[in-house]
Amino acid sequence: MGTTPTPRIAAIVHDHSGEPDGLLAAFAARQLAAGVRVRGLVHLPHEPTANGKRMALMDVTDPGSRYPISQALGPASCGCNLDPGGIADASVVLRRALQEPAELAIANRFGTLESEGGGMADELLALMMADIPVLTAVKLPYLQAWREFTGGLAAELPADADALERWWNACRSTPVAAA
Repeated sequence: MGTTPTPRIAAIVHDHSGEPDGLLAAFAARQLAAGVRVRGLVHLPHEPTANGKRMALMDVTDPGSRYPISQALGPASCGCNLDPGGIADASVVLRRALQEPAELAIANRFGTLESEGGGMADELLALMMADIPVLTAVKLPYLQAWREFTGGLAAELPADADALERWWNACRSTPVAAA
């Protein structure tokens, strides 16, 4: 009997906004320092503004990069300020990960837009189809949509650095053809 290969798709499953952001950024930095061709996006800490919070993504290979993903809705607004246009602009980083190709792709999260088939859903699917390992984060309300999106083929990880390392080491030791 053989062992089941490690899924080359994984999500940090969490229930707190911002919980996986630093974890993903630190993981990407460690892998880049080790010489791994990591490409992707991480969420930067929220910047408070007079109209709520400003959100931005950063390309893991360019710490100076900023992709604003929030829009100003006005002081009386209580709706989501996520900017689909900003997400579309940032998605170029994941498309480059596919073209290069990357050894590992990191997507800041699978959330509202992706659960509805938008956002970076197309880029995530393309990376998965190219058999490039993908790591993202999924908040509990979107977990069922994530499971449907991946056909149940993704590993679900806790927000823990050791769990990420174990997943990545297992991915690297699994031949691509067997994945």
